[in-house]
Amino acid sequence: MTWTTADIGDQSGRTFLITGANSGLGEQTALALGSAGANVILACRTVAKAEPVAARIGSNASITELDLADLSSVRACAERTGPIDVLINNAGVMAIPQGRTVDGFEKQIGTNHFGHFALTGLLLPKIADRVVTLSSTMHKIGKIDLEDPNYRQRSYSRWPAYGQSKLANLQFSYELARRLGAAGSTVKSMAAHPGYAATELQSHTESVWDRLMGLGNLMAQSAADGALPSLYAATSDHARSGGFYGPTKLGGMRGAPGPATGNKRSRDELVAAGLWELSESLTGVTYSVDPKL
Repeated sequence: MTWTTADIGDQSGRTFLITGANSGLGEQTALALGSAGANVILACRTVAKAEPVAARIGSNASITELDLADLSSVRACAERTGPIDVLINNAGVMAIPQGRTVDGFEKQIGTNHFGHFALTGLLLPKIADRVVTLSSTMHKIGKIDLEDPNYRQRSYSRWPAYGQSKLANLQFSYELARRLGAAGSTVKSMAAHPGYAATELQSHTESVWDRLMGLGNLMAQSAADGALPSLYAATSDHARSGGFYGPTKLGGMRGAPGPATGNKRSRDELVAAGLWELSESLTGVTYSVDPKL
């Protein structure tokens, strides 16, 4: 399959909310959807950084403040948001030094998973079509520790922590699809990953990895190409609930989007259910999944 932005189709009258839409994959996703006629809400921590992107899109773009590392900001964003067709959980941090969110979560799982879990739950009654959550091929190095997801007892290591957060993203997407399907909801949930794409994410690890991955970017595909799996999942009639989409060449590192394969851990339904219960408990956001959605 060869799928490009030319295959997106007319999105006029549809509204997409994209987290982290001020740069990288989120920016490219927003630009492509805006060009297709969609109303695009750029949900970003720093509003000023989103303004140039909104200006490029035009009058069908708007900006809303969202800090996924602060649940009060997540709640405020959800309250301000009206009906939307598609939520794209794009924002994230990668391999950063140990830190805490405002609510005390380890910063990678707190931002990448718990923040998006809360946002999705709060917005779900307002979503008409689908939820797309970005994972990564690095989910394969992750393991969900339900006893200590926030690294309070165990020793912190940035890459396993990142892998845990990306595995959590993928498990959440699968579990949400199962729950929506069981409730008879027409809302869909799917996951995507960008392969190896050159974005600013690789330059914010605050370590020697910034330089090493900067060199690696010479071999990476562009952020625009890296955004294609998200766009496919968000717009294609062929993207199915419970699906996972990514590049189809070079072992999933680059190329046109298509079905991707999660590892065995990502399909562990017992762990996924445990993560769901833990996420509801820690965020205070309880999902209302019923056939009326």
